[in-house]
Amino acid sequence: MTIIEQSNDRVTLERIERGAGVAAWRQIADQLGEEIRSGQLLSGSQLPTEARLALRFGVNRHTVRRAIRALADEGIVRATQGRGTFVEQSPIAYHIGTRTRFSENVLRSGRQAGGEILGAEEIPATADLAEQLRIEPGQSVLRLRTRRFVDGTPVSLGRSHLPLPRFAGLEDVRRQAERMTDALLAYGISDYRRTRSTVSARPATPEEADLLDLAPGRILLVVHSVDVDLDGTPIDAGQACFVADRIELHFGED
Repeated sequence: MTIIEQSNDRVTLERIERGAGVAAWRQIADQLGEEIRSGQLLSGSQLPTEARLALRFGVNRHTVRRAIRALADEGIVRATQGRGTFVEQSPIAYHIGTRTRFSENVLRSGRQAGGEILGAEEIPATADLAEQLRIEPGQSVLRLRTRRFVDGTPVSLGRSHLPLPRFAGLEDVRRQAERMTDALLAYGISDYRRTRSTVSARPATPEEADLLDLAPGRILLVVHSVDVDLDGTPIDAGQACFVADRIELHFGED
């Protein structure tokens, strides 16, 4: 190996094996993958730039880019537009029961929860939504679209459907509230419970992959749920799409 100086940083040059029957990008992906598994590259840490990796392995940036794309496809790293590429963090245990709360699940794992509203709109209830919410088909409901984070990494996209006029203006209240639980308290709901949770899996759409910093086609776990207030009246028919290798779903009583 040869040590050189570049921008005051030491760079170790490693020449990949030519003619070894293994493509250069695959050798680079395997080497970086081994460094991640061994702990040399820590969970959540940022990978060196493409330019530095190209210098290290003596290849062009296109070859490095293909290696990183392979690692992203395998769920080992996460490429973020404008920020760089990061080692995926270990998945958190997410408990689903009668009192499922995103923030509590994340805090229980010793991580930091975050979220944002992506959009809100009033739509007529479909027959399926009307049945879940126990309202008439065509009645107006508020659709709230959200994105949630763990330690700054996007882990899920959500769609909540709440009956109107009961929850009129909730999108504005939710933007000011730290948690959905706090927003619902403004509507007189001191607590609520989940009566239904079903899970399926499917590939992420291109839009979902972009919002979740995923390689196209990565798998999402889709949780459909219905929450009711303490009187048993449905308040939300929702859907949450979790990145499969960032969350471990655990079912059971709270």
